[in-house]
Order: sequence, then structure tokens, then C-alpha cells
Amino acid sequence: MPVLSLLIWLPIIAGVAVLLLQRVDGGRPSRWLANATAWLAFFIAAYVLCRFQSASAAMQFSERAMWIPYFGIEYSLGIDGLSVLFIGMNALITLLVIAAQKADSKGSYLAALLITSGLTYGAFSARDAVLFYIFFEAMLIPMYLAIGVFGGPQRKYATTKFFLYTLFGSLFMLLALFYLYGVSQTFSMQAWHHLPLSLYMQLILFGAFFMAFAVKTPMWPLHAWAPDAYVEAPTGAAIMLASTKIGAYGFLRLLLPIVPDAAQVLAPWMIALSLLAVIYFGFVALAQTDLKRLIAYSSVAHMGLVTLGFFLFNAVALKGAVLLMVSNALVVAALFFCADALKTRMGDCRLNDCGGIVNAMPWLATLLVFFAMANIGLPGTSGFVGEFLVILGAVGYQLGVGLLAATVVVVGAAYTLWMVRRLVFGPVTHPSVSALTDLGMRERLLLSVLAAAMLGFGLWPQVLLGMADASITQLLAHMALSKL
Repeated sequence: MPVLSLLIWLPIIAGVAVLLLQRVDGGRPSRWLANATAWLAFFIAAYVLCRFQSASAAMQFSERAMWIPYFGIEYSLGIDGLSVLFIGMNALITLLVIAAQKADSKGSYLAALLITSGLTYGAFSARDAVLFYIFFEAMLIPMYLAIGVFGGPQRKYATTKFFLYTLFGSLFMLLALFYLYGVSQTFSMQAWHHLPLSLYMQLILFGAFFMAFAVKTPMWPLHAWAPDAYVEAPTGAAIMLASTKIGAYGFLRLLLPIVPDAAQVLAPWMIALSLLAVIYFGFVALAQTDLKRLIAYSSVAHMGLVTLGFFLFNAVALKGAVLLMVSNALVVAALFFCADALKTRMGDCRLNDCGGIVNAMPWLATLLVFFAMANIGLPGTSGFVGEFLVILGAVGYQLGVGLLAATVVVVGAAYTLWMVRRLVFGPVTHPSVSALTDLGMRERLLLSVLAAAMLGFGLWPQVLLGMADASITQLLAHMALSKL
């Protein structure tokens, strides 16, 4: 059974059908179809996770067919221990995002979410470089429409910025793909791992890949689109945009294995950029007065810790970075859901206007505090394991790097606890806060699922580490065999 093709094309085809059905019977058939598709994709992803052989680093569930014979472009799919984690994460996030949509949600918005999810599966599964590029770039279209049509008052500015940044970065990657094809006469990413590229050429290719993946991650200084897009996007689109992690995945799938020598030469600069992001964005988050913008900068700060783990070139840090990617996706999704619950009731989620919600919304207050602790990296939550492993790997690399990396804990605790004090436990700052209604049953269920995932992965991280271990070991072995 071509399960990967099912995962990719089922949401895309269903998204088109949802778009066509949005005017039928008040949109009820489109909402039903969207939810049924999200559930079906979730069960298919669960099947993939259950059947995945974690002891092997080889590609599994492979599918291969010639697509454009003249250029040797193939429809080639397969997953390993790295991509399978993000397949499962995308399935869970998509299910929760679709289930959270209200009865008045537009079919076109649901279609954009489903199509984005299908394209995300494609990017995580593609083994042909052209196929990867198409999925990677096509994700921009439905997300652009979701933000531009259904976003906040500054949506035009945010979408224009988002489009220009991501398209500009991706063009550099396209040029790199053409060059690698000229050298190898193939678009197979696996074949590119063993090309005899000079260090000079690797440095140029590194720059091209960096432009594409650093924008999507996002990394400083190519991050400027992210806070505006996260804030102006409707909640579901913001969650999918922040939880995809396709930029960071690109570092693991293309940049590190294809240009290992350049990666080692430029590693000190990448470490410096990552540490700068961790510290700088943490302090920027500390200055925010809007909850969604604080969440956006917190996410970008944590992604700095992820890229730090990539370029330390040790197994501990790389495993921590992968775990942190999954954890950050869950935490950001949960915090955005909380912000949406508050904004739906109050009209905004500015910290100065929403203080003292524990008095009226004890369910939201309790869950928000738990998610805040997971964002800090409290032991027992998924955030702790990833942060601890990256910092431990950084200490093994160099003590000073480890100390600077540990600032994410201190600064993260500062802005997170500041947010909790003002929003949850502070005095009631607006009369309407006292009249707020607490979370409904559906909201409680969705947030409880995320809380259970964070707690489960925090207490049993081997569930994730066991799947990724063989692929991480293979990647580091390949890096060790480079010329340097």
C-alpha cells in the first residue's frame, strides 16, 4: 500500500473538495469532510509509526516511479528515523487544528489548512530534490492565502513580508539544486551525499541552502517575517506555520549531509548566530505586551537552540535538537490555542488588558501555567529533555558555549513567568475579565491532548529517541567521514 502517497494526496484532494463544497448546506459537508480527512490521515500516520523499524537507518515505505525521464526526475518517497517523527507530529497538529475550527469556519480556510498539511507530508517524504523543492515551495501558496484572506488587520503587510522572504531564500536553493544536477546528472538527494565537491564549492552551496532553510526556521537575521506572520495569521494557520519545522528539517536532510566539510568550517559562525538568537530573542520576548507576539519570539528563541544542536556535531546535542523541534511544535500549538481562547472572548490578548484570568477561567489558567512550565523546560515535560541534551552537548563542545546556551533557561523563565504573573495571577485589569466564560469541553479536550503529549514525551523521551537514534548515528558517521 502506498501509504506515503496516501498521506500526501489525501489531504490535498480533500482540500480541493472542501473548497468546492463550502457553499453547500451552509458549509456543513465541507467541515465534515475536513474533519474526516484529518482523522483518516492521523490513523494512516499512526500505522506508519507502528510499522516503522526503528533499528534501521534505511529508507522505509519507499515508493519510486519515473516522473520526467528526460531529466531523470523521479517521484521518489521514503522516510527514515528523522522524517517519521515529523510525519507523526504533522498528523497530530493537523487533527487538532481542524478539530478546533468553529462552525462558522470558511471552507476555503479549511481547504488551505488541509492542502498545507498534505504538502508538508510531501516535503518530509520526498527523496528526489525537485520533488522536495516543489513541496517545500508550494507550502507557501495555501499559507499565504490563509493569512492574507483570514488574518488580522495587518495581514497584507505580514503576508507580503512572508512571501518575499521565503521566495527569495528558496531561489538560492533552486540554483544549488541545478548545480548539483549538473555535477551528478541526478536529482537523488541520497546520491548527492557522496559527491567529490571541493571545499570552495561546498561553501557556496552551504550559503545557498542556508538562505532557504534559515528563512523558514527562522534564524537571525532572516527572521523578520515570522513575528508579524504568526501574530496576523488566524490561529490554525499560525500553529501550522510555527509547528511545521520544515526549515530546520532541511538542515538535517540536505545541508549537513551534502556539504559536510563546509558545515564544519562554518560551524563556529553558525553556533554564534544560534547563541545570538537564543539570547536576543529571549530579551525581545521579555519586552512584549501582546501574548501572541510573546509566543512568536519565544518560538524563534527556542529554534536558535535547535540550530545550535545541529552544528555541535555530537550525538547528544543532535538528539536534543530533534526532541526540541517536536516539543516546541507542541508547546507553541498549545500556547496559540490558549491565546485564541482569550482573544475570542476578550477581542485581544494584550497582557495589560487580560490580567487576573484565574478568577474567571480556572481551566484556562491551569492549562496555561502547565504549558508555560513546558516552555521553560520544567523537568517532566518534553521541553526539559531537549533543552538539557542540547546544553549538555554544548558543554561537551566548549564550556563557554554551554553557559551561553543555558541562558535560554534563565531568560525563558523570566519572560514566561512574567507572562504568567501578569496574565494569570495578577489583579483583574479589565472589568470584562470577571465576566469571561471558561473553556468549553472541546477546548479542554484539545488542550489536554497536547498536555498529555508533552508529559508523555517528557517522562518517556525514548519513544522519540528510539525512532531517531539510528538515523542520527548514520548522519554523524557521514559527517565524520568528510575530508576535514
